[in-house]
Amino acid sequence: MKQYLLSVYQPDGDPPPAGPLAEIMRDVRAVDAELRSAGAWVFSGGLHAPSTATVLHPGQEEVPMTDGPYAEGKEHIGGLTIIRVANLDEALEWGRKLARATTLPIEVRPFQGEPED
Repeated sequence: MKQYLLSVYQPDGDPPPAGPLAEIMRDVRAVDAELRSAGAWVFSGGLHAPSTATVLHPGQEEVPMTDGPYAEGKEHIGGLTIIRVANLDEALEWGRKLARATTLPIEVRPFQGEPED
């Protein structure tokens, strides 16, 4: 079994209105429950706004910090799910389900190496 990161990319700015957001979160919880039931779920979580980030810069004796996201952009990673499945095809199918639930782009990436079972 291999682990994959499913990254949720969301646009900067305000979240959707309460009604549509409640529907999206219901659908996300349903995918999460399906992942758990299938034994594929490892971890998932949402992230605070990019403005809450702190970036640490290596290369100096003291590692300086700056506020805000490392990369400026129109989108940011708003959440993530880590899954354990047999192959990329299965990971992509879960990514499709999550994309439909969130209505947002999902990036699917394998972790390097094989994790211990």
